[in-house]
Amino acid sequence: MRRLRRTLRLFAALLALPVMAPARAADTLYLYNWNNYISEDTVQRFEAHCRCRLKQDYYSDNEEMLAKLEAGAVGYDVLVPTGNAVESLIRRNALRAIDRTQLPHYANVKREFLGTWFDPGNRYSVPYATSVTLLGYNVEKMRELKLPTDSWALIFEPRHLQKLKGRVTVLNSQRELMAAAMRYLGHSVQEHDPNKWDAAKRLILRAKPYWAAFSNSTYIKDLAIGTVWVAHGYSNDMFRAQQDAAAARRPFSIGFATPKEGAVLAVDNFVLHKSGRRPDLAHKFIDFMLAGENAADVSNLIGAGNTNVAATPHILPEIAANSGIFPPAADLARLEMLRDFDPKLRRTLSRMWTEIKVR
Repeated sequence: MRRLRRTLRLFAALLALPVMAPARAADTLYLYNWNNYISEDTVQRFEAHCRCRLKQDYYSDNEEMLAKLEAGAVGYDVLVPTGNAVESLIRRNALRAIDRTQLPHYANVKREFLGTWFDPGNRYSVPYATSVTLLGYNVEKMRELKLPTDSWALIFEPRHLQKLKGRVTVLNSQRELMAAAMRYLGHSVQEHDPNKWDAAKRLILRAKPYWAAFSNSTYIKDLAIGTVWVAHGYSNDMFRAQQDAAAARRPFSIGFATPKEGAVLAVDNFVLHKSGRRPDLAHKFIDFMLAGENAADVSNLIGAGNTNVAATPHILPEIAANSGIFPPAADLARLEMLRDFDPKLRRTLSRMWTEIKVR
């Protein structure tokens, strides 16, 4: 009995001890990002800088990212949405406000990218990079087939597509593909008339039998190895395909150009999701990416346009001179940003997109 009482007293004493927290796991920042939008070199430098880990999940368009969050995905510290998606996230009250006192390099953001329509006071967003949705192509094949590379006609007109059947891919994105069709028809991508969007749908359905696929990422490899000759996609992806083809010493080269009818300009931004557990690391990451040499990586290594004035001296001259990455004033005048629509028009466009995909 005495032994039992001693055992019970020892057990009670152990219960009275303060509960010790488990050893803290390695600090980890969770980033939900576009495919191919931050280089591995940059990731490694940031991890060394913050003595933490950076883990990424990827999406291929804004609609996919918004749908995943709407379905309940949580735990992402930083997202990289385009302007219209920032507007949607703000409206959903899904974002944490930026604390600029934690961003010493915030002054490096170019003034023309501040105070935008989607976040007028930049309370929730920090500009990161730009891209243009344009045409990438096999230079030698286009020359051989005598096809124009400066017009959306290349992917919409049967007279051109007859020479390209099975060698064309277009983005698997309702907003981007329909925007290209609208620009070719002479309409704004911010148009609200459903009849004009219906004309864009009919244009797409006429061209669809000639296309090989709807693709948001595989077109990079397909262009680079030569199985696809024309792709509708993002300028930074076309840069990647161009570099990959050159590195592999392919007997052809990849070019990319903004169609004369106009195109979509995307400004992608860092934002903090409310479900993120490490806003401290999120601010450290954003400030790291705002430093000039780090900001230059998105242009030099990824081929994206740049929103950072301190990055300019570090950008390679051949990148800075590429009009597909840094559009000149004449091209900028023909570029538009996608904006969010009212629920009725969103439903109309969703029905049109379903018809495009199933027919």
